[in-house]
Amino acid sequence: MAENTWAARLPQVKSKAELVHETLRQAIAEGDLRPGERINMDELSRTLGVSKIPVREAIKRLESEGLVTSQLHAGVVVSEVDTTEMRGVFLAREAIEGLAARLATERVDDALLAELERIQDAMRAALDQGAVEQLPGLNSDFHGVLAAAGGYRILGELTEQLLMTVRRYRITTPRNDENWRDVVNEHDAIVTALRARDPEAAAAAAQAHVASQAGHEMLTAGGPDA
Repeated sequence: MAENTWAARLPQVKSKAELVHETLRQAIAEGDLRPGERINMDELSRTLGVSKIPVREAIKRLESEGLVTSQLHAGVVVSEVDTTEMRGVFLAREAIEGLAARLATERVDDALLAELERIQDAMRAALDQGAVEQLPGLNSDFHGVLAAAGGYRILGELTEQLLMTVRRYRITTPRNDENWRDVVNEHDAIVTALRARDPEAAAAAAQAHVASQAGHEMLTAGGPDA
C-alpha cells in the first residue's frame, strides 16, 4: 500500500501549536483580542497550560497570516485592519466566491442544500431573537460550506482568510439588523441557484452578494464609495 494512503488513514491529531493558533485566531475573529491589543506570550502560556514553544509557533503562523505584528518595544500586537485594503478584500471575495458557487453546482446534492438551509434558518432565528452576536459565525459557516462544496481545498482556505479580515473589520463597523436581513436574502438567492443546478446564476448571485456587502462597508466606513 502506498505511503500516502497509509498517511491518510492516520488520525488527525492537532499539535499544541495548532490548538494555540486556533484559540488565538478565534479570539481575534470574535473581537476578544482587538486590533492594537498586546499579546502577552508568558501569560498566554500559563493560561493555556502549554510551554512557550507552541505559543511562539502559533504566533509565527498568525504573523504570516497578517493577524498579528511584532513591534519594537511593544512585543506582539493584534494587527490593525487597514480600511484602505478592504476594497481589495471584497474584490478578491467577489472573484473567489463566484468561482466557488459555480463549482458547487457541479457537486450539489441534498445534503449540501440541507446544510445551507440549516445555517439560513439559524441566521433567521438569531435575527428574530436579537442574538446578533451569533450572525458573524453563522455567516462564515455559510460561506465555508459553499467554498468546500466546490471541491478545492485552496478555495476554502482563501475564503476563510478573507472572511477573517472582514470579520475583524466589522468589529469596529458592525452591521445593523436590516443589513443582516439583506445578507440572509442574498444567501437565499445563492441557494436557489444551487437547487436549480444553474452555475451562471449561482456565480452571479454570489458575486452580487459580495458586491452588495462591499457597498455597505464603504458606506458605513464613510469611504470614497460612500
